[in-house]
Amino acid sequence: MHYLSTFFSLEKGFDKYVFEVVWFPHMSSETQFIQADGTSIPLKAVLQEVSQFMREKKDAHYKIIVGSDSLGTLGRHSDFVTAIVVQRVGNGGRYFWRRVGRQEVFGLRDRIIKEVLLSLEVAQQLTALLLEMKETCTVEVHVDVGTEGKTNPLIKEVVGMIQGYNFLYKTKPDSYAASSVADRHI
Repeated sequence: MHYLSTFFSLEKGFDKYVFEVVWFPHMSSETQFIQADGTSIPLKAVLQEVSQFMREKKDAHYKIIVGSDSLGTLGRHSDFVTAIVVQRVGNGGRYFWRRVGRQEVFGLRDRIIKEVLLSLEVAQQLTALLLEMKETCTVEVHVDVGTEGKTNPLIKEVVGMIQGYNFLYKTKPDSYAASSVADRHI
């Protein structure tokens, strides 16, 4: 099963809106994520692991962070990895990841937008499951764009997307869930 995601953007140098359609595999609470030890568990079990981790030190401050990264391959396809990081601020953390492979892309902008859409999808699912479990924790989205390099022109667009979903965000060099954790598993 797939779902359809659409968005509009104003391309630099054009006086018209560009309409894009992006397809991704539909994610459910049964979508599999991989733990650091290599075992695979569904998203709902990830939240149970996160909840247990947070109960170990109830007085600590926690952040749940989602970030995605991708790698282009021959044939204009990219593999995408999304990471979920639960950070016990100042005292370690845990992470989980999943791969969505072989997505067709048409350039850097398309790849970055797909990374953000994957992160937003996971962040929305996490938020819904956290509410269902009556856990209170902020979900933050990390994006693999920064003021240095080729992704600079995309910052406003992707930050606007994330803010539209009412999530906190970080960009490079502070977006470690995307640029370090997810990048490790590409």
